[in-house]
Amino acid sequence: MADRRQHSALTKLGFGALAFNSALAVYKSWGDTGSVAFVLAADAALVLLFLCLREFEQHRGGPARVRNIKAAVWALATLLTTMFASRVAPLMPPAVAALVWGMSATTAAGGFWAFFLY
Repeated sequence: MADRRQHSALTKLGFGALAFNSALAVYKSWGDTGSVAFVLAADAALVLLFLCLREFEQHRGGPARVRNIKAAVWALATLLTTMFASRVAPLMPPAVAALVWGMSATTAAGGFWAFFLY
């Protein structure tokens, strides 16, 4: 069995791109505390989501542990969806903003159904 701490080159490249993109976003929005906080929170959620998905793929532990990991994955995915909808919707006309929020809610509900009810 391979060491769990080893990551593929693609994973390292992905995290490198995320770090570079995030550093650039923080640099460009340095005076805006809300934007910097958004970038850092989204990055933290993405990293946690990646770690939870990796743990879920390993399937270690009993059914309660798998259920907890599923809950964490769903919560993080819903958080990210809501965060991005909250940034995009205000830029849109009211009808399109409602559509953005509706798609966000549908995505969260669909994820809940897929993870816990199906």
